[in-house]
Parts: sequence; structure tokens; C-alpha cells
Amino acid sequence: MSGQGITTEFLEAFADAWNRHDANAILAAMTDDCVMQLSSGPDVCGSRFVGQDGVRSGIERVFARMPDVKFSEGRHFVAGDRGLSEWVLTATTSSGKIEVQGCDVFTFRNGKIAVKDSYLKQRTS
Repeated sequence: MSGQGITTEFLEAFADAWNRHDANAILAAMTDDCVMQLSSGPDVCGSRFVGQDGVRSGIERVFARMPDVKFSEGRHFVAGDRGLSEWVLTATTSSGKIEVQGCDVFTFRNGKIAVKDSYLKQRTS
């Protein structure tokens, strides 16, 4: 597998699509059989969404839970068919405001994101 043209600018544009809450632009950067794994959920991988329709429902879930979610302080790395984006997530949820560091680990195929696997810190008071 190869990243085939994936650059840090590609990952910056992907992050910008998230910040615009533009599900169509997010999905355009992902393969038809894409996988998105969120940090929280019932499974060992968190919550897993598969395929364009499944990932769209996962994206919509994120935006519904955190309607003002933003990702800032992005740093992006690409190494062959793998990549990483580090960020600070800020949002308001039903429990209040959050600010937390996190990252996405990517697998690329044919110039798109095949897997987006998210991790984030858990803050305690």
C-alpha cells in the first residue's frame, strides 16, 4: 500500500474540512471502504464506522455531540502509507466545555484516507 501523493497539506485540508463541519469534504478525502474509529465506544477500538455511509453517520454523531467542535494547533506527519495528525480539540458538550489533546493515526490507500483512528487524552479534575 502507498500513500500515493498524500502530503501534510492534504492532512491540513482534511482538518480544515472537520473545522468547517463539512461532511462531504471529509468523505471526499476518504476511500469508498473507509474506516473511522472514535476514541470512545463499547468496543476495544472505541466506536467503529465502516464505508462512506457508516463513516458519515459517525461524523454526524461527532457534530451532534459537539456542535462547536474545533481542532487547533495541528501538526501533521506522513510516512509512506501511514500518517499522524496531532491536535487540540475544543468543544461544548452536554457536560460542559472540553479542551483536550489528541491525534488521528491514518492509513492511506490510492491517495485517500482508508483508516482514521482517533485517540485523545482523558482529563480528570
